[in-house]
Amino acid sequence: MDIRATCLNCMDGRVQLPVLQWIKENYRVDFVDVITEAGMDEVLSNQEDIREVLRSIAISVNVNKSTRLFVVGHYDCRGNPVEEKVHYHEINCAVKRLKTHWPDHEIVGLWVDKTWTVQIVCHQ
Repeated sequence: MDIRATCLNCMDGRVQLPVLQWIKENYRVDFVDVITEAGMDEVLSNQEDIREVLRSIAISVNVNKSTRLFVVGHYDCRGNPVEEKVHYHEINCAVKRLKTHWPDHEIVGLWVDKTWTVQIVCHQ
């Protein structure tokens, strides 16, 4: 059986490959389901209605049997042009919010810096 993870990432193509490679190198997964929104960390932490994102996560978790979730924020985000410390706060809030929906799943917050290096911000 394939082991899957779910990545909630910005739509920005610059961050896709570094994040997918990092997840596959650091966690034992065969495939990563990717759900994108412009400024995903802001969407998950601040938008009231995230039903469509939750629906996509539910398919990844319930149908594809994803075992963990990753929330990503990144440097030079055009969909969420805020300071790095704000991104860190939003990533933390997004992880906590998703944990209320998937309490049995590990949820990891990631930051992609200006050198496109992936770092863990938080995990629950």
